[in-house]
Amino acid sequence: MPIKIPDQLPARKTLENEGVTVMTETAAIRQDIRPLQIGLLNLMPNKIRTEVQMARLLGATPLQVELTLVRIGRHKAKNTPEDHLLAFYHTWDEVKHRKFDGFIITGAPIELLEFEEVAYWDEMTRILDWTVHNVHSSMNVCWGAMAAIHHFHGVPKYSLNEKAFGVYRHHNLNPASPYLNGFSDDFQIPVSRWTEVRDSDIDPESGLEVLMKSDETGVCLVHEAFCNRLYIFNHIEYDSFSLAEEYQRDVSQGKPIHIPHNYFPDDDPESEPQNRWRSHAHLLFGNWINALYQSTPYDMSLIGADRK
Repeated sequence: MPIKIPDQLPARKTLENEGVTVMTETAAIRQDIRPLQIGLLNLMPNKIRTEVQMARLLGATPLQVELTLVRIGRHKAKNTPEDHLLAFYHTWDEVKHRKFDGFIITGAPIELLEFEEVAYWDEMTRILDWTVHNVHSSMNVCWGAMAAIHHFHGVPKYSLNEKAFGVYRHHNLNPASPYLNGFSDDFQIPVSRWTEVRDSDIDPESGLEVLMKSDETGVCLVHEAFCNRLYIFNHIEYDSFSLAEEYQRDVSQGKPIHIPHNYFPDDDPESEPQNRWRSHAHLLFGNWINALYQSTPYDMSLIGADRK
């Protein structure tokens, strides 16, 4: 099945050019099924690029997905036109009455700030608490994952001496996990962050299980059975050129940055990077969607009703 997104969303043309089937509202109504309702709280500066990255992976599954774009209400985006936000996004206040099968919270370039210093931290904590009773399963990415695991479990983040930046080898720690179905024993994932969470702070007694880890960059994916939460600290959703664009941006701004690890052929920034993680990105999102479909209530009013 295809993904349903607003007809005029810029991501539509990109996805169609890539062969991802995108459904119109008229066609969706004809299908006598309940589409999975997925919300995307997009905190990234370039929201349009992130829309494409997430919709690409959500739209590759065999189930009909309806994507709702959500933003922080009181935060003014600097890198996305206001008319785009007004046309395609809802504030959280506008959707907080709804239930969602799945809800994705993205990263944000604010990881060196203490959580309480983030301008929208109060709203962020309200959103995280709201997910307990209004979201069947959440996927929290990079800073979003650090914020969520800190809020729910007090897990701290630590600043790194240099940016963890590149494509790193990761290990599959639980091949029996439904989220890792089809995963290789080891695989590559893009990493781009100045902070980390540490394995030693993740207490299995609190219901947290580390599913992916890198010898070089540490914990990557954590699962929590309560509320069906996933915390992924790296950017498996990135497209082929995301790290190149970040590298070129930092170089042009005179920021300290090394060539992304294991990314450009022969470490030559003039060479076109090779995507070594695309298949596993599709696997992770496909497995998540499959788990949603198998476990979410058909009657959406029942989502979260049994949680205390």
